[in-house]
Amino acid sequence: MGDNSTNTALKSLSQGSGRALVLLHGWGMNSAVFSEFLPFLTEDLEVIRICLPGFGLNTDKLPDDYSLENVVALVNDAVPAGAIVAGWSLGGLVAQQLALSYPDKVAGLITLASSPCFVSAGCWKGIEPEVLTGFQRQLARNYDKTLDRFLAIQAMGSASARQDVKTIRQQLGALPSPAEVALAAGLSLLETVDLRQQIGRINQPTLRLYGRLDSLVPTSSIDRIHELHPGADTVVMPHAAHAPFISHPQQTADILLNFINNMTRIDRHCC
Repeated sequence: MGDNSTNTALKSLSQGSGRALVLLHGWGMNSAVFSEFLPFLTEDLEVIRICLPGFGLNTDKLPDDYSLENVVALVNDAVPAGAIVAGWSLGGLVAQQLALSYPDKVAGLITLASSPCFVSAGCWKGIEPEVLTGFQRQLARNYDKTLDRFLAIQAMGSASARQDVKTIRQQLGALPSPAEVALAAGLSLLETVDLRQQIGRINQPTLRLYGRLDSLVPTSSIDRIHELHPGADTVVMPHAAHAPFISHPQQTADILLNFINNMTRIDRHCC
């Protein structure tokens, strides 16, 4: 999968007991973003939060080449066999590639407000390329302002947008700030990765959860994603935007737990 500059495994945080659920955060974030969501899950599951390379607990752990494949290889080493992997936004890209590259390791896949391709191109709707280019330019000058703008776009449309941004901001401070190289490389992944032709090969049970008010993964792309990956369960939360687990934690947890419980029942029936 390529050479990595560190042989040290990524650090993770684990709470609860039961079936393992791995949570992967989005761009500019870290695992602390799930802090207030955890209590809704940990009575039923062992929740393992992995900071992506260059973020949070793993700011010092960077692959020489910050490609999706190398990021996924590092994350894979921290994922227990048979885990269900849930990725939010950019973390969803990592989770999808993880399911494709390590099918024997990943038992189930959940994407939260994520897409196989985040950038608008032709009739495919997503983030406009010039928006990401603007973020790249801003990032060189001021990370905090860039993150605030990105958070504002993510929360746009949510009835609790201002509170959502405040909550995320407060949580992020619990772990170290990201490495600059990881921020720039993460934006580049959002800009360049396109898994549309591959996701039909994902065979694991999959849940794709969206917010109807999400401006980064617009509703017009949801049907297209379902056509590319018809085996996935698709749920659209009508009042959520890009961070459903922040704005609607109980509802999001109920949807995830229902999917995982159905998976477990099927596993037992098969065995």
